Amino acid sequence: MTRYISTRGTAPTLSFEEAVLAGLATDGGLYVPEHAQEFSMAEIDAMQSMSYPELAYTVISRFTGTSIKPEVLERIVAESYKTFRHAAIAPLKQIDTHTFVLELFHGPTLAFKDFALQFLGRLLDHILDKREQKSVVIGATSGDTGSAAIAGCQGRKNMDIFILHPKGRVSEVQRRQMTSVADKNVHNIAIEGTFDDCQDIVKALFAEKDFREKNHLTAVNSINWARILAQVVYYFYSAVALGAPAKNVSFSVPTGNFGDIYAGHIARRMGLGIEQLVIATNKNDILTRCLQTGVYELEGVSPSLSPSMDIQVSSNFERLLFDLYDCNGEAITEMMAEFKKNKKITLSPLAWNRLKAEFTACAISDEDTKKTIATTFNTTGELLDPHTAVGLAAAQRVRKNTSIPMIVLATAHPSKFPDAVKEASTITPELPPHMKDLFSRPEAYETLPNDVSAVKKFIESKI
Repeated sequence: MTRYISTRGTAPTLSFEEAVLAGLATDGGLYVPEHAQEFSMAEIDAMQSMSYPELAYTVISRFTGTSIKPEVLERIVAESYKTFRHAAIAPLKQIDTHTFVLELFHGPTLAFKDFALQFLGRLLDHILDKREQKSVVIGATSGDTGSAAIAGCQGRKNMDIFILHPKGRVSEVQRRQMTSVADKNVHNIAIEGTFDDCQDIVKALFAEKDFREKNHLTAVNSINWARILAQVVYYFYSAVALGAPAKNVSFSVPTGNFGDIYAGHIARRMGLGIEQLVIATNKNDILTRCLQTGVYELEGVSPSLSPSMDIQVSSNFERLLFDLYDCNGEAITEMMAEFKKNKKITLSPLAWNRLKAEFTACAISDEDTKKTIATTFNTTGELLDPHTAVGLAAAQRVRKNTSIPMIVLATAHPSKFPDAVKEASTITPELPPHMKDLFSRPEAYETLPNDVSAVKKFIESKI
């Protein structure tokens, strides 16, 4: 049976189903599988003939153990990707001889988060239904997670969903995608602060044992293992499309919270031949600085053209640290306590060397982001959103082997960031037909101070 342990070592060991419901571990850690899962070369080779839902089932079922019946998991996976508006689900687009863009924005909210959250919403509903239980789903968003989580959970009978976003720090399209959803189980909160503040509030609420247990709190942020798991799938899907396992590929991943690229790390650990994993960041470059110096140090969050990456505390980095420190929960507990106190941790020489062996990192300025959008459009006709542009610029800058296919994860549709795209390219990207009326839909959200008690009081008033 597949079991899950906390990165901090003292929380109970859980089944897959229990880990999904828990989200964050009771000791403050993040759940990870107790044992690694691997595919043989033959099993990866067989993926070449699979549809996206078939491949998703193949990958995800390795981690579910006996928690979910195979036929139920197949149904949940199939339903999750019926909502996507491209037959390939995650199509690859070639932009030069050995560079490809993996379009992850064909889901209902035009962002890569749909891959995990269409799945997680249905998975949670199934688990709660089976247990005859209701849950309060809570999450923080820097832009895309919120709308994708709401799209996955709206109207579901077993849950109320509360999403916190930093007021004025998401694009108007991102905000309206969240605040214009009228279902009674959907609640939006604009926090007067940064994304990191929103994330801290969510973690604080999970840390309150009585509140957590009374309301059956569940997380939809990438602290929830099911989020990571669903994202592992498209690494295999795109790699086999380009010749894996016979050929290696590389990936460049625009990331702030480290969840998307950690999924690539898991894919590599499962046997996928990944030559290079590029951590692409904007000016909020804590991950790039850590890789370059061995020091993970908090600085202030600076607004950028790629707001979904305006993050300094990368929650999923703790999962990687757990790997780098040989699954030593005590060491991770000490490091996280030190980081909370001093806003800084220094990696051991061994851990730092392991980090550098696994990843490459590069920070891209707003100016270079705009140049990449303009150049790519002028030379290929492809219009990139600013986050994807960060990924492409980083790939071009730190690529080690130009003969190995480089796959850049296109994390959002350009119409989600029309101002930045127009400034860079003079082109105003249009919303797809199913969102044409977005700006005429009524909005509903509550503005609250950066205060845990205020958010807690609001949640209690609504459930």
